[in-house]
Amino acid sequence: MQERGWAGLKNGPLLRLMRDAGVEAFVTTDRNLEYQQNVAAAGFAVVVLVAVTNTLEDLLPLVPALLLALDHSRPGQVTRVGA
Repeated sequence: MQERGWAGLKNGPLLRLMRDAGVEAFVTTDRNLEYQQNVAAAGFAVVVLVAVTNTLEDLLPLVPALLLALDHSRPGQVTRVGA
């Protein structure tokens, strides 16, 4: 997101920019996103990675399940992967 100049944007404006850019899926560790924003209106799938921490060490084991989730996710749907 930084290379697009989107770093530091709040969730609402970020989701609108992503929709307008044609993003198909958004992977995040923000467990509250679906409660704070209207994800169904975003127009893309959201996959929330749930791990003990957001370190690479804790997130890497989730990759196989993440890939499956991305294959089966639909626009407006939130899928949780992990603990």
